[in-house]
Amino acid sequence: MSDNASIKEQLDAVPQSPGVYLWKGEAGKVLYVGKAKQLRNRMRQYVNLSDERAMIPRLMEQVRSFEFLITESEHESLILEKNLINQYSPPFNVDFKDDKSYPFIALTKGDVFPVIKYTREKQVPTSRYFGPYTDSRAARHVIDIVRRVVPICHSKCAQWRQLKRRLEADPDMVPAGDKPCFDYHVGLGPGPCIGACTPEEYAQNVKRVERFLSGHRRGFLDEIEAEMKQAADNLDFEKAARTKTRLETVRGLQDRQHVQLSPSLDADVIGFNREETITGVHVLTVREGVVIISNEFILDKGLDISDDDLISGFLLRYYEQATEIPTRIIVAGLPEDAATLEEWLTTKLASKHGARVRLKTPQRGELSELLKMAEKNAKYTLGRYKVRTRYDEERINTALLQLESALALDKPPMRIECFDISTIHGQHSVASMVVLTAGQPDKSQYRRFKIKLDTGEANDFAMMSEVLKRRYAPERLADERFGSRPDLLIVDGGKPQLTAAINELKALDLDIPVAGLAKANEELFVPWYEEGAIVLPSGSAALYLVKQIRDEAHRFAITFHRELRGKAMTVSILDNIFGLGAKRKKLLLKTFGSLKRLREANVDDIAAIKGIPREVAEEVVAVLRQDVRKEASGGAEQTPEASSRT
Repeated sequence: MSDNASIKEQLDAVPQSPGVYLWKGEAGKVLYVGKAKQLRNRMRQYVNLSDERAMIPRLMEQVRSFEFLITESEHESLILEKNLINQYSPPFNVDFKDDKSYPFIALTKGDVFPVIKYTREKQVPTSRYFGPYTDSRAARHVIDIVRRVVPICHSKCAQWRQLKRRLEADPDMVPAGDKPCFDYHVGLGPGPCIGACTPEEYAQNVKRVERFLSGHRRGFLDEIEAEMKQAADNLDFEKAARTKTRLETVRGLQDRQHVQLSPSLDADVIGFNREETITGVHVLTVREGVVIISNEFILDKGLDISDDDLISGFLLRYYEQATEIPTRIIVAGLPEDAATLEEWLTTKLASKHGARVRLKTPQRGELSELLKMAEKNAKYTLGRYKVRTRYDEERINTALLQLESALALDKPPMRIECFDISTIHGQHSVASMVVLTAGQPDKSQYRRFKIKLDTGEANDFAMMSEVLKRRYAPERLADERFGSRPDLLIVDGGKPQLTAAINELKALDLDIPVAGLAKANEELFVPWYEEGAIVLPSGSAALYLVKQIRDEAHRFAITFHRELRGKAMTVSILDNIFGLGAKRKKLLLKTFGSLKRLREANVDDIAAIKGIPREVAEEVVAVLRQDVRKEASGGAEQTPEASSRT
């Protein structure tokens, strides 16, 4: 922020009222729009950096001024916030990654004979819209299914367009003709172009289409079944056969759903899956226990914003466009402004029966299972988007260039090596070396080291020195199995680990760029920057890459450490058994596969092994059972390894 003191002074004039605030950058560009119950308190959280969201420091660095608008209520502030976000498209607010218009299915109810059509525009007040659909093919497929179930004209029909022009010229004209359209011949249209149905009969079909698209199909099925029986009673078997086909089409749609849900369930279930800078969203639209639409979206924010902002932002963007709002919306967590959102959604629902919209977070039952399904699908939504857009490749290229700039490297770090130490009180100490080649994990180059130094206590400085000395010794650098020399060396830890790395590289007369990554605030310490640490921008591709390699090095080290501890525990117990040497221990473990299975064995099982005398088998069982009793009593007599863990 250019003038933090000035902004703070100006905040004194902001009232403690509900309203909307706009943070602005250079040339008055709106960076972020938010709402608050108490404007002054909320805005001070930004200026004082007491808001814990990762995006706040990055936002406030760019803020040059602000604006606020007072409202009468939180509900009004929510609507105003939504409108301002639409007007300014602020970069720090949640938005769809692909900001295209989504397709809808429309019924042109302003016409004498309304038609069904696929459209991306929502601008005709006399039409009713259903959607949005994120898959254009799915929307067109739904139209095809609807017309097979309920005959209705399509906007592309030339005869219908001709009929519309004639009716506009002469509203009292009675449709008639001898050339029906092709759709009438195949049962997709009811034939208003030749007077085969009256406007009243056609209107009944339109109502059925509306109910079908809204997901209210139970009563719809009953009507079709009654119509089929009536046609059969009237001996109109051709009509009865056509009606039966429509009935089977609708039932076939319901049979395709493998998840059995309550027939009265109406809800939208929304799953999120996010990475550092993007989020996949999957919406399951459930009506009368059937998933009728499955939509997916990509948001341009990820782990850099809070759950509240993510959920609230998506609900505002999605339900501003959605034409059908259920009384239950299922999400993984309730945002802080859940009550205000519910009020806004209830107003949009405008139920004649006074129904209210509720946001819910289920803990068990079918809604919980549906939420898990939506979240799983959101993960695949994100994966498909990344493959389709080559998102990872672009992000990696950006990350390498950002690291080159931030760390003042001579070139992008195409090979990065990261080291981490894992130990408990100096016992079973190990180190991991993880490698990124061109920004991608190169597992064939991973290496792990047993620390030879025996300090009796955790000494990361000395251990890091030992590992780097072994890794960058001349013979290792010349060894092709260790790969080429890195463009960047990262040690997990702050200044002590960095100092150890610098000293070892100097001793080996190597000029390798090195940085220490502190866990607390993701700070990078480098030798040439003595004023403090380098902080990569929150949400940046470079920070994501650095955290990725650090977490991978930690995972690789801790896995090796646990493996050594497990072996040590096994050996320490069997070492206490008289008559059990190295060969017999190896034979026992090979035969039973694990210490757990050996504990479960009896004397006869062990004595049956060739090379194990019965008296040794008895001793093995006695010692192992004694060890089990110690564990059950709380381990009064601990092994050295057990002591080191307490």
